[in-house]
Order: sequence, then structure tokens, then C-alpha cells
Amino acid sequence: MKISLTCIRNITALVGAALLLAGCAAQRSPDLPPLEVVPRVDLARYMGTWHEIASFPTWFQKGCIASTATYALRDDGRVGVLNQCYKGSIDNPDSVSGTAWVVDPATNAKLKVQFFWPFSGDYWIIDLDTGYEYAVVGHPSREYLWILSRSPRMDEARFERILTRLKQQHYDTRRLVRTLQF
Repeated sequence: MKISLTCIRNITALVGAALLLAGCAAQRSPDLPPLEVVPRVDLARYMGTWHEIASFPTWFQKGCIASTATYALRDDGRVGVLNQCYKGSIDNPDSVSGTAWVVDPATNAKLKVQFFWPFSGDYWIIDLDTGYEYAVVGHPSREYLWILSRSPRMDEARFERILTRLKQQHYDTRRLVRTLQF
């Protein structure tokens, strides 16, 4: 039986995704307190497009610039997710769509997101502007982190205040990489 190069790439991508999500399931370090989420998220206000300002580098976003995430409430109560970016240049758009759902209805701040069945990952909103102008999304292991904004640019003083709160949540902010936005 002959296996095509495309088939091998697809299998490799699926195995990589499985390994990534297995790593996502890893618990936080026992010497760290549990990651805190915001007290309440109004999902209707959270919907729309967010621009990635900075993040911890991930293999699945390698080479991405001008990254955005767009969320839309679905009729079934779940959230449609569309992540978009350009891989290296504006001539190479890339996107992936998925589904998210609330796992903590008391706060709406803890969600699961799924891009490839049957794997899902934690999506915890750990900082959120009262006007929903910025959000910070993390993972209970503290291995993943995204700073999001409604606009492609963020005031430096605001960014520094976010970093201060992230350090209080025991994030290694030295790992953050700014996202090139247009």
C-alpha cells in the first residue's frame, strides 16, 4: 500500500495535536495556587473580533502575523470560533474554525474550545476590561496565554498593568511575544 505525502502530513498533524492537547491536560504545578478567572463574563458582550496583542508562542501559530479571533453565539448555546492570521505575509491567509462551550456557568469565564474532534482545551478568561476592550485568556497549567484587544494596538501603560496582574497570577511574562498587527 502506498501512502501519499499529504496523508503523512495529515497524520503527523493529528498526532501533534493529540500530543499538544495531552500536554494541555497536565495540571498546574503543585506549588502554585489555582489560576483565578474573572468573576463574570457577559458572553453576548464578549462576542465579536479580538486582535492578538501578545501570546506565549505555540506551534500551531508559528509564523502568524495579524492574528485575530472572532466569536459568535450559536443557536445551540455554544460559541463559534474563527481564528485567522497571515502566515509570514499578507499574501498567505490562514484560518481554523472551532466550537467553544461554557464549563462554569456560574462565571462563564471557563470554557472548552475544540478545533479538532475529539480534542478540546481549556480557555479561561483571567482578565477582562469592564468595557470589554481587552481580555486575557490563559490555561490552568499556565503554559498558554493570549492578550487580546478589540483594536490591533494597545496602549503601553495598559499592557504594563496587564503584565503586573499576570505576574500576580504566577505567569512568566518573559515568555510573551508581541504579535505583529497591521
